[in-house]
Formats: sequence, structure tokens, C-alpha cells
Amino acid sequence: MPWLLPACPPLLSPENIQKTCYFCIPKKVASRATFFLGLNQNMSTDPTNELYRNKMTALNCCVIIPTYNNEQTIAKVINDVLVYTNSVIVVNDGATDSTATILKSFEHKVDVVSYSPNRGKGIALRTGIKRAQERGFRYAITIDSDGQHFADDISVFLQKIEEQPDSLIVGARNLNQENMPKKNTFGNKFSNFWFRFQTGINLPDTQSGYRLYPVEKIKNTRYFTSKYEFEIEVMVKAAWRRINVIPVPVKVFYAEGDKRVTHFRPGKDFTRISILNTYLTILTLLWYKPVRLVRNMRWKNIKAFMQKHFLDPAESAMRKSLGVAFGVFMGIVPIWGYQFVSALIFAHFLKLNKAIVGLAAQISVPPMIPFLIYGSLKTGQLVLGKDIHESIFNSDINTVSEIWESMKLHLLEYLVGSMVFAVVMAIVFGLITYVILKVTEKKLPVNIE
Repeated sequence: MPWLLPACPPLLSPENIQKTCYFCIPKKVASRATFFLGLNQNMSTDPTNELYRNKMTALNCCVIIPTYNNEQTIAKVINDVLVYTNSVIVVNDGATDSTATILKSFEHKVDVVSYSPNRGKGIALRTGIKRAQERGFRYAITIDSDGQHFADDISVFLQKIEEQPDSLIVGARNLNQENMPKKNTFGNKFSNFWFRFQTGINLPDTQSGYRLYPVEKIKNTRYFTSKYEFEIEVMVKAAWRRINVIPVPVKVFYAEGDKRVTHFRPGKDFTRISILNTYLTILTLLWYKPVRLVRNMRWKNIKAFMQKHFLDPAESAMRKSLGVAFGVFMGIVPIWGYQFVSALIFAHFLKLNKAIVGLAAQISVPPMIPFLIYGSLKTGQLVLGKDIHESIFNSDINTVSEIWESMKLHLLEYLVGSMVFAVVMAIVFGLITYVILKVTEKKLPVNIE
């Protein structure tokens, strides 16, 4: 119905054409018209665009467009972005179609980085971020070149970064809209779950490629991924560096059926993402969560922790004491490197307070290791009735490695002694905790400030 289109005001943004034209053409047609009419926002004289161009300059922000074989959409995406800024970096990730020819027409308008062969979206993004860092930008907005994102949402990122500087901002798509691939919805929920587990941050869309990166803040971070999974790795490691990772709502367009071009390979890329999540989860359990626990051990946080876990009237003193006893036991048993993880897993199945168990398991921190080994060996000596060569307790042996070397001579005594020592210490710490809790129940108010 082309005769209806002139009724709509000219030079509308994709968002406005949908809002205005729904009264004259069906929603499905309007959505397709938004993309295929190819409205050239460069022709707009809207003073708002100049406002955002000034904001981009003031915030020292650029736009990175990674592209691979998107000859049908790349020109329009670049033109739409140029409405908001001239600081555009396009990374040609070894395209084999006419992308290189198209980019030549923009050689005086954008910064083009090209290489061959194709190396994957992760490398393209890392290349673009590195170029942005070299050029001294503070922020970089990444937008896909397949036409699914709308350039006018750049304003949303600029507004949010002004409110929360140096954050990593992720565009959250409406995953229930028309033409959204079902496999995307499942994969996104899967990714959201693991991201929440690894960082404690709840994001509605962890797989969106429309983002704003604080390129200065992530400058010295090391990455090892090269494909789509990079977008997960960069978020997790940013969160671990205490960079705010926050969502903003953005629009998205998905062409119907075969009209949509995607280079995502469900089998291979989902496997790579799963491997990455396994690696990040192991690091989370062995490093990030223990480090975060230590970082949070400020007096105010300690009081809040005590209030929530130790002074909670809903949990008995006996259950709390059992949590301490079990945590101490798991912290001493000879499964070095897996004590904290094992403690949390068993605490879950035993329905013990995982926070208390995890804290008590920290008895095996490096400064305590020599004392725990010494106590285990002496206990093994008493239990087995064997003499342990006194050199192992010699004052000349000061380092952990020296203790380990000496301990190898009495491995049986250590293994038996550590199990018995763990039980004894668990009982001692459990009883002490129980007595303290029973006393504080009578003397302290329920809420401590």
C-alpha cells in the first residue's frame, strides 16, 4: 500500500515510523518497512542528532562495527551511525563478498581495519577495542553490521553512561518479539544463568552485541577467546574487576526466515560457549568467590554477615554450629585446592548454611597451612604410634614447600592424622560456636547496628 506511506511524516527514525504508521499499515508491514525502506538518517536535520554528536565528542566515545559478509546491510548501518558521530571504526573480519569495495566508499569517513582470513567475531571486537584504545577513546559502542540494531539507540547508551560512568552497558533486546529465533531465546537463558552464577549480576540479555565498553577500564585485561564467546568472557572479567555491568533496553529487528544473515554456528559455537562457562565457573569457585568474600570483610559487612547468618533467629544455634564444624572439617581434610568447592557442594546436599560453611572452610588459607600440616602430622604420630623424624619439625624448615618435601616421608601419618585432626578441630570449633551463640542469644539484641 505505497499510497499510505506519504501520510507518515518524512525523515522519521525507525522507532517513530513504527509508532506513527501503525495507524495506516499493519504492524508486520511497518516492521519490515522500517528496515527495507532504508531511511537515510544522514538527511535528517533534527537538532537532537547534533546534540548526541556533541555528547559523543564530550564523552570521548566512538562506535565499533565488526563485519563479515554483510554486503546487503553494512552501508546502511554505517550511514545510520554517522548521523551520531564521525568517530567510527569498522573491522573487516576477512569478508569474502563485496564488503571491501563498499568500505572503500567510506574511506574518508570511517577508520577501516581489515585483515584476512576471517578470524571470528571475538577477534574482530578485540581488534576494534584495541584500535579505540590506541586512538585514546574512553568508551566504545559496538553495533552489529547485520541491520538488527537501530542507530538511534546510541542515545540510550549515552544517557546511561552519563548516569553511571565507566560502566559496561549491555543492550537488552525484547526476546519475545516477532521473528526472534527460538534457539536464541534458549541460548540466552542458558548464558544468563551462568553469568549470574559467575558474577552475582542478573542481566536479561547477555548475548546482545549492542554494547558500550569502557575501553580504558578494560585495557589491561587478558582474553583468550576468539569467536562469539568473547562477548561473555569480556563481561565476566569486567565484573570481576568491579566494573558495573548494567542493561539498557534497545530495539531489535529480525528479518523473516532466510532473509536474516547470521554466522552463528549452533553446534560449534554453543560448544565453545559451554567450554568457556566451564572454565569461568571453575575460576569463580576457586578464585573469584573466595576473593570477593575477603574483599567484603569490612566491619560494616561483617556485621551484616553476622546479622544475616549467625544471628538469624530462624536458624537454630545447633544448625549454625554444625555449619562451622563441617566447614572447619572440610578446610583441613587433605584435598588441597578443592576444599572450598567441596565444602559448598556438600553443604548444599546436607542443607547447611553455605555462607557459614564457606567462611569456616577458609581455615585453610595459606598462613594457616603450616600449622594445619604440623597438627595433622603430630596427630598421625599419636594415632599410629610411630616416631616421626624430628627434622620435619626443625625450625630451619620455614617454607611450605620445605614442609611438603619433609611430609612426603610420612605420607601415611599425614593422611590418617589430617582426618582425625579435622574431626577434632571440627568438634572444638563447633562447640565454641554453639556456646558463643547461646550466650549472645541472651545478651545481644536481635538487630545489631
